[in-house]
Amino acid sequence: MRHPSEGTLRRLVDEPDGVPDAARHHVLGCAECRAGLAAAESDADLAAHALHAEAGADDIEAGTDVDAAWRRLSATTAAPGKFRHPGRKLRSPIVAGVAAAVVLAGAGAAAAADWLPIFRAERVTPVVVTPGDLVALPDLSAYGTVELTKPARVRAVDGPAAATEATGLPVPQVGKLPRGVTGSPSYRVGDRAVATFTFQAAKAARTAAAAGKPLPPPPAGMDGSQFRLTAGPGLAAIWAEGHGVPAMVVARVAAPVVYSTGIPFETARDYLLSLPGLPESVATELRGTAALSLIVKGASETTATVDVNGVPATVLALKDGTMAGVVWVDGGYLTGVAGSISADEAVGVARGLRWSR
Repeated sequence: MRHPSEGTLRRLVDEPDGVPDAARHHVLGCAECRAGLAAAESDADLAAHALHAEAGADDIEAGTDVDAAWRRLSATTAAPGKFRHPGRKLRSPIVAGVAAAVVLAGAGAAAAADWLPIFRAERVTPVVVTPGDLVALPDLSAYGTVELTKPARVRAVDGPAAATEATGLPVPQVGKLPRGVTGSPSYRVGDRAVATFTFQAAKAARTAAAAGKPLPPPPAGMDGSQFRLTAGPGLAAIWAEGHGVPAMVVARVAAPVVYSTGIPFETARDYLLSLPGLPESVATELRGTAALSLIVKGASETTATVDVNGVPATVLALKDGTMAGVVWVDGGYLTGVAGSISADEAVGVARGLRWSR
């Protein structure tokens, strides 16, 4: 397909759920378009600061001094050096037009001005843990503040058309149902979810002290840094057994993306993995990987890697054979098949999936 327009790239910054799947897939795999997206994000940053946007808000806020905001925007585009990013001007007339519309509406610029994407899930890697590791795993809130700023709002919808309308995603078509899975599925959808983690050195130091160890010196910029995780929207087709437990679930969700207010993902990850309280065996497995980690309970679960139509996928199964699933990332989407089926059946369903709107 042709490269998406500047307007589409800009919409990926402000309203990614409203961009067609084909365009999102193209941008993920095109270096030129990713550079254009980075420029659009940079322009959004400049416009937002010119308008004195409130950092951390997710929606446009009313109450802006329209005349003052217009003067700030005009001064920024005409006279570099007066605001946060000296020497920079808005590169895109579309961005300038959007910014002007925001001002004239009497609202501040939207939100994620300072956020830069630092991690996109492109594959799944299993991380095997012991029961002791699971008990020892600390809550992330022990090192800072975790806030669910936008819940997924999972809910049932009436049929496949409603699922597609709610999420913009195609629904799965299963070629052959496994033995014991019958009938038509019900559908559930979830909105795009957003969670923010703010690292607090003082809180982390107290957690380290409770573990009997000193806190390693945080890297520059780590204290107070914020990380925002987004995932979704998503949908699931669910085949229920007679007693209400799902016999099989086929789900797809926009894969997680992590944004940062400045500190690189690798720096933050390696530091967090060095903190007292995290089992060294788990830290060793997580260190150095940029994949989406799938926790595997070594005592009761098995894992394997398979190919799903040219894409590496991870199979997870209970050792007693009662449940199995397969999960993979392709084209910016995390997809999974799971249920009271065998691993071979889950892989067979995954390889035969088709998607329709």
